[in-house]
Amino acid sequence: MGSFPEPQIAAAQRLDRVGVIIHPSRNISRPLRKLRGWAGSRGADVVQIPIRPQDPPVADEGDPTDCDLIVSIGGDGTMLAAIRAAVAADRPVLGVSSGSLGVLTSVAPAELPDALDRFRAGAWVPRRLPALDVTCDARSGLFALNDLAVVRDGMGQIRVTTRVDDILFSRLAGDGVIVSTPVGSSAYTLAAGGPLLTPDTEAYLLTPLPTHGGSRHPLVVGAGARLELEVDGGIGGARLEIDGQIATTRPASVTVTFRPAVATLVSFADQEPLFASLRRRRVIVDSPRIVADDELG
Repeated sequence: MGSFPEPQIAAAQRLDRVGVIIHPSRNISRPLRKLRGWAGSRGADVVQIPIRPQDPPVADEGDPTDCDLIVSIGGDGTMLAAIRAAVAADRPVLGVSSGSLGVLTSVAPAELPDALDRFRAGAWVPRRLPALDVTCDARSGLFALNDLAVVRDGMGQIRVTTRVDDILFSRLAGDGVIVSTPVGSSAYTLAAGGPLLTPDTEAYLLTPLPTHGGSRHPLVVGAGARLELEVDGGIGGARLEIDGQIATTRPASVTVTFRPAVATLVSFADQEPLFASLRRRRVIVDSPRIVADDELG
């Protein structure tokens, strides 16, 4: 448990053009140098996929549809941006950690040339990620790879009524709610006290943020179920955030459904399991009593 499912090893494929997406402020010189060196020695092109206007230019601009692979250099936030860019083009994404090792990134900078060789040889495991399709009021076509949150946008509380397949689950008054994918359960949801789902779980999560009294139970929603949020923004208003970015303000009605296998991440059979990664980064820690017993031998 704690690892992503391992489908059959992918077939060997061309790797003539690599699209790169970078963190806007971290020092990415080492992995970028590794990427350029690998490409130069194998006759491949490197292009930059524009995401944010403030991203420093590191290569000529390119289109994801013209690339064989998208490489993200940064953390999980950069990976989410890269995955979004790759989804429409149906391209796989390889995550290179820069400054921290997140849940979505696969390799350290020093491992990048070997990872690219393994990808080209087909010695990699396609890691398929689900998403949450989101309709907010009359606006459709939104999707969340990590999570969506309906949160208060100012003073006072908001009220959120939640229904699963038209059946009332709860009515909450407080800071709002988070709805997350299995991968997203290790991010904002976990910080808010929600449960952690194994990556292959066919379900998604509803987790309340701090409330004003009443019950505050997280809910695991089956993959085939529809979740509806009715929002009353109160005095200060509410906003809808998708993968950490504000999608709209003053949402009144949000509908969420589960969509499997939306994106493809490049992973490897010897990659660190999710739970091991969370424990190493001390997101998951043992009881102090257990730690004390271990220290005493």
